[in-house]
Amino acid sequence: MSVRLNLPREVDSVPAVRRLLRCALTILRVDRQAGTDLEIALTEACANVVKHATGAENFEVRLDVGQDRCSIDVVDEGSGFDAAAMSAETPTSDSERGRGLFLIRALGENVRMQSSARTGSLIHFEKSFA
Repeated sequence: MSVRLNLPREVDSVPAVRRLLRCALTILRVDRQAGTDLEIALTEACANVVKHATGAENFEVRLDVGQDRCSIDVVDEGSGFDAAAMSAETPTSDSERGRGLFLIRALGENVRMQSSARTGSLIHFEKSFA
């Protein structure tokens, strides 16, 4: 199952895309823990766009869900972020920033983050199913 969504960069988009993912995973009878991990990672990626993608009006979510794996891309055309610095950072317990990307890396597989001030950002992650 492949789904491409073009969503407005607003708070209400986050639970909507999360519900869509949950429905797709339920239809395919994906392991509950893997599904929960994906939902959390997707929520964090979308929430980051809503909060930080200055200049972007919309963002795109690409879900590719198969019998044994899910691949997710969250793409925006916002102001970008320093992907290298964020990838190396481990947030402290009192940190206000960086927890979302930390969770995505912890819960996902094959995580890639690309960002540029002129082209926006891409967060890609996958999850294998038991």
